[in-house]
Amino acid sequence: MNIPGNGLGRFGLAGLTLAGMAAIWWGITRYGGMLNINTRGEQVLAFVLVCLALVFVFYLPAMSRRVKESLYRRQSQQASVLPGEEGRVALTPPHHITVGEIRQTLRYQYGRAWSCKVRILLIIGSVRDVEQLTPKLTQELWQEDQGTLLLWGGDPGAAVDNAWFTALRKLRYRPADGMVWVTSGFDGVLTTMNRTKPRLTPDEMDSVSHSLKLRFEALGWKLPLYVWSLYEGGNEKNGRITQPVGCLLPAGCTPQIVAEQFTALASLLIEQGIQQICGQPQHNFLLALADQLTRKPETVTEPLSVLLNPYRPQPLAGVVFSEASVEAGRSVRHHWGRDNRWETIPDSVLWLPAGLRPRKQGVNWMRGMSVAAAALMLLWAASMTVSFIANRHLVAIAQEQVRLASAEKQPLAVRLHALSALQKTLSQLEYRSQHGAPWYLRAGLSQNDDLLAALFPRYGEMAQPLLRDAAAHHLEEQLTAFVQLPPDSPLREKMTKTAYGQLKQYLMLTRPEKMDAAWFATTRMLDWPQRSGIADAVWQGSGPSLLAFYAASLASHPQWRLPVDDGLVSQVRTRLIRQMGQRNSESTLYQKMLAQVANQYADMRLADMTADTDASRLFSTDEVVPGMFTRQAWEQAVQPAIEKVVAERRDEMDWVLSDTKQTAAQSTLPEALRARLAERYFADFSGAWLDFLNSLRWQRAATLSDAIDQLTLMADVRQSPLVALMNTLSVQGRTGQTGEAIADSLVKSARQLFNRDNPPVIDQRSGARGPLDATFGPVLALLDNRDGGTPTSRLSLQTFLTRVTQVRLRLQQVTNATDPQAMTRLLAQTVFQGKAVDLTETRDYGSLVAAGLGQEWSGFGQTLFVRPMEQAWQQVLTPAAESLNAQWRSAVVEDWNSAFGGRYPFKNTSSEVSLPLLAKYLNSETGRIARFLQTRLNGVLHKEGSRWMADSINAQGLTFNPAFLQAMNTLSHLSDVAFANGEAGLHFALRPGTADGVMQTELVIDSQKLVYMNQMPVWRRFSWPADTEAPGASLSWISTRAGTRQYGDFPGAWGWIRLLDKAVVSAYPGTSSSWSLSWKAPDGLLLNYTLRTEAGEGPLALLVLRNFTLPETIFSVRASAERVPLTDDIPGEEGY
Repeated sequence: MNIPGNGLGRFGLAGLTLAGMAAIWWGITRYGGMLNINTRGEQVLAFVLVCLALVFVFYLPAMSRRVKESLYRRQSQQASVLPGEEGRVALTPPHHITVGEIRQTLRYQYGRAWSCKVRILLIIGSVRDVEQLTPKLTQELWQEDQGTLLLWGGDPGAAVDNAWFTALRKLRYRPADGMVWVTSGFDGVLTTMNRTKPRLTPDEMDSVSHSLKLRFEALGWKLPLYVWSLYEGGNEKNGRITQPVGCLLPAGCTPQIVAEQFTALASLLIEQGIQQICGQPQHNFLLALADQLTRKPETVTEPLSVLLNPYRPQPLAGVVFSEASVEAGRSVRHHWGRDNRWETIPDSVLWLPAGLRPRKQGVNWMRGMSVAAAALMLLWAASMTVSFIANRHLVAIAQEQVRLASAEKQPLAVRLHALSALQKTLSQLEYRSQHGAPWYLRAGLSQNDDLLAALFPRYGEMAQPLLRDAAAHHLEEQLTAFVQLPPDSPLREKMTKTAYGQLKQYLMLTRPEKMDAAWFATTRMLDWPQRSGIADAVWQGSGPSLLAFYAASLASHPQWRLPVDDGLVSQVRTRLIRQMGQRNSESTLYQKMLAQVANQYADMRLADMTADTDASRLFSTDEVVPGMFTRQAWEQAVQPAIEKVVAERRDEMDWVLSDTKQTAAQSTLPEALRARLAERYFADFSGAWLDFLNSLRWQRAATLSDAIDQLTLMADVRQSPLVALMNTLSVQGRTGQTGEAIADSLVKSARQLFNRDNPPVIDQRSGARGPLDATFGPVLALLDNRDGGTPTSRLSLQTFLTRVTQVRLRLQQVTNATDPQAMTRLLAQTVFQGKAVDLTETRDYGSLVAAGLGQEWSGFGQTLFVRPMEQAWQQVLTPAAESLNAQWRSAVVEDWNSAFGGRYPFKNTSSEVSLPLLAKYLNSETGRIARFLQTRLNGVLHKEGSRWMADSINAQGLTFNPAFLQAMNTLSHLSDVAFANGEAGLHFALRPGTADGVMQTELVIDSQKLVYMNQMPVWRRFSWPADTEAPGASLSWISTRAGTRQYGDFPGAWGWIRLLDKAVVSAYPGTSSSWSLSWKAPDGLLLNYTLRTEAGEGPLALLVLRNFTLPETIFSVRASAERVPLTDDIPGEEGY
C-alpha cells in the first residue's frame, strides 16, 4: 500500500498515477480498433470511462465499508442496541479534518502560497513542559501566530500517534521545517525548595533519541532538532524582559564544539545579565544561566552528547534557553502569543547548513535526479569536447584529400592516391549515415551528413576528368578501331564479343540507370590494364576500387553522366547487329528449350496414370499428356534447361544494341527471363493436362447392375481408377513447388496406402505454393484433408467416395430384393414425394464438387462426379416414371374422362358438366388433381404462384410431358379465378353500351336482369352461378325497325358461358380488368356490353375449357431414356 509521504513521496505517487494514465491511453490508441474505438472522441470517452471505473474500484472497499457501517448503525438503533441520537457524545474530530482545518485557515490568512510564507515547527516534550512554553498546544494540537505554525508532536515518553503524523504528511510536501524538543531537564538553577532538579540520565536521552527517530519515520522526514531548555523562574509579569537566548550549532557538531559554544555564550550572558539586574535586580535569569554554563556545563553538554553520538547522530541544529511563558496564552483557539524568544528558530531554518536541512526519509529522488543531471551535463560536455575534436580532425583530413586530388600540378599517381583516400572517406561517411556515426562523433556536433553532402560534389568534379573522361577516351579509341575494320577483316568476328562489352561499358557511363558497378570495374580493368602517367602495379592495385566506387555512385548522381557520342554508338551498333544476326527472342528461346526435352520422356496415357487399376470399366480417352509436361520432366530436364538458356541468353542486353528505352529495367534481368519462361511452360503444362482430363468420357451402363458394378469399383479405395488418377494429379499438380521431390511424394503415398490401419490413401500432403496452384488448386483442395478428420465439413474426395459407397449399398439392397422393380419404384417415388435419399444427396454432392472445380475442369468434373450418379439415377427413374404415369391415369384421368367426357364445355353438346363435381377436381388445396401432385410429385414438381414448375435438381433425368405441364397450369389458373372459395363462384359487373339502331336490350343471367333503354348506362353486378331454379342466360333487343327479338336463350348452369362463347371479346382500352363484349344480331345490329371482373378474366376464363383434354401421361419415358448422353457429349442444361 502506498501511503503519501512514503519512499515514493507525493511526487512519486503522482508520477505513478500519470504513468498509469499514460499506459491506459497508449492501450486505447494502440488496441482500441479491436473494440471499434477509432475516432479521437471515442478514444477520449473510453479513456475517461476507464479512469472513472478504476477510481470506483479503488474506492469501492471504502464505500462498501461505509455502507455496512451505516446499515449496522441503523439496524442497531432500530433494535435499541444504540441510542437514536448520539450527538450528546463529544467526538474527537479525525486528524485529517484537523489538517484540512489548518490548511483552510492558513490559506485564508496567507493566500494560496501559504506554504512558502509560514514556518512550521513540530513541538515535542512532556505535556507539563510544553504547556509552560505554549499554553493549550497539547489540547488544540496546533497554534499559529506571525507566520509561525506550531504542531503538537507528542510526549517523547509516549507512543507515536501514527494517525496524526500520517495526517500531517498531507499538510504540504515538507510537513515541518524543524522539530523543537521542549524540556526542563537541563534546569540547573536552584528551585524554590533550594534543590537542584535531577539531570537527564543517558538512558532517558537514549529513549528521547529513539522517540525522535520514530517520529522522523512516521513523518517521513528527518527535521533539524532544536532543544528548548525551559527554566522555572519567577512569575513576575511586570517589566519582564524576553530575548532569544541560545546558540545555533553547525552540521557535524561534536560535544567539544557544543562546550565551546556554551563557553562563548556564557561571556555574552554575563555582560547582558549585569545590564539587566542594574535596572531590575529581580531579573537574574541570564546571570543564573551563565553561572550554570560556567560552573556546571556538563549538566547540558553531557545529555546533548547522546544526541550527537557519531553512530546514530540526530540533526541537532541549536539550543535555546528561556523561562516559562507568562503571557503566551490566548483566549482565541489555535492562537498563541509569539515573543522575541522565537526569532532565532523560524529564521534559522531558512539558512541551515546542508547537513541540517530537512531531508526526506528513504531515497531522495530530487537529490538523485540533481546528481544524475549534473553527471549527465559533465558527460555531455566531455562528449561535446571529444566530438568537436574528432569532427574537426575528420574535416581537416577530408579537406587535405580534396586539395591533393584537385591539384593539377601534382603527379597523376598522387592525385589518384588522394582520390582513393577520398573515396574511402566517402564510403565511411555513407556507412555512418546509414548505420549511425560513432559515439565520439555525436553529442550534437556530428558533421557526418553535412560533410558527405559537401564532399560528393567535389568528388564528382575531380573524378570526372581522372576516371570518367579517361575511361571514355580509352573506350572511344577501341570502338573507333572496331568500326574502322574492313568488312572482310577476320578480326570483326573475333572482336564482336569484345566490342559488345566495350559498347556496354561506354553506354553505362552515359546511362547511369544501367550501370553495373562490379561488372564495369572488372571488365574495364581487363581492357585497360595500363595507364600512362602511372606505374602499372599502382594502377592495377588502385584502379578497380576507383572505378567501382565511381560506377556505384553514378546511379545516385545522374548529373555525372557522360555526354554520348550518338554517331559512334550508332556505327558500333550497326556493325554488331550485322555480325551477331537476329537477336534472340523469348519465343525462340522457349521453343528451343522445349525441343531439347521433347523426346526425352514418353507420353503419359490414362493407363500410366491409373497404375494397375482397370480404368476402362469407368472412363476412357484417346488423348495423352506429352512427356515433357510431367513433374519428372520438369525436375530433371526442363528446369535445368531454363537455367542454361538464361545463363546463355543475350536478350537482357537488348538495351545495348537498341535505341528503345525500356520502361521496366527489371525485365532484362535473368531472373525475369527465368520467370517468364517458367510461366509459359506451366501455362502449356496446365493446358495439356486440362485437355487430357476434360476429354475423359464415362462408360455407359446398360442396366442397374452394371451401374452398381461401376460404383463399387469407383469407391474401392485400393482398386479405384479414380483414386489412382487423383493420386497422380496430386503429384503432377505440385510440380514446381519447393521442398518435396517426386520420389518423396511417391514414398509418402505408398506409406499411407499400405502401412496404416485406416489410411487416407489419397496423398493429402500440404506443401508450399507453386506455379500450378491456380490451375490444380481446386483438385488439390479436394484431395487435402487437414482439418482434423472431419472431411464432411467441406468438399473432399473421401466424403464423395463414402457417399458413393452408401449409394452402392442402397442400390444393392434394391437389386437383391424379392421384387426389384417395386423397390426401384418405391425409391424413386420417395424422391418424387420430396424426401431426400442417399442417391439424390450423393448426386447433389457430386454436382457441388464438379461446380467447385471451376469452369476449366467442367468436363473432368462432370465425367467423374456427376455422370456416375446421373446414370444410376436414370436407371432408377425409368421404371418409376412409367409407374407414376399409370397411377396418374388410374387415379385421375380415367375418372375425369368418365365424369366430364362428352359434356359441355369439353364438348359442344347439350349435356353439361356438374360444377360441384368439377370443383372437387380443380380446388387448389383439396382438389383431386392438386392432392395427387402434392403427394406423388412433391419432390420433382412445385408450385410458383399459380404455375407448376419442375424441380431442376430432383427432376434430372426426367422429361415432363409439355402438354401435362400446360394442362396443369391452365387448370391451376382457372381454379384461382373461378373456384377460389372451393366451389364455383364468380362475381362480375356488366354495363350496357349504345349501338346504332338499337332502342333497348335485355340481358338475363340466372334470373338476374339488365334492361337498357338508351339511358345513362350504369354498372349492374351479377353472380354466377346464381341461386335460382331456372339457371340460364338469354339476350334480346328492340330495334328501330322491329319489335322485340331474341338473340339467344341458353338454359342450364353453363348458359352464361355458352352466351359468352358467341360474343366477340376484346380488351377494354386503359384497364386490365374490363373487356368489351359484342354480339352481332341477325339483322346486323351490334349488342354491346362492357364486362368488369373481380379476379383475372372472370367468366371468360372458363372458355379455355372448350375442347380441353386432360393428358394421360406425366413423363415422356422414351424421351427421358434417350436424352442423357453419357459417353459423347457434355450437356449444358436439361430440358423438360
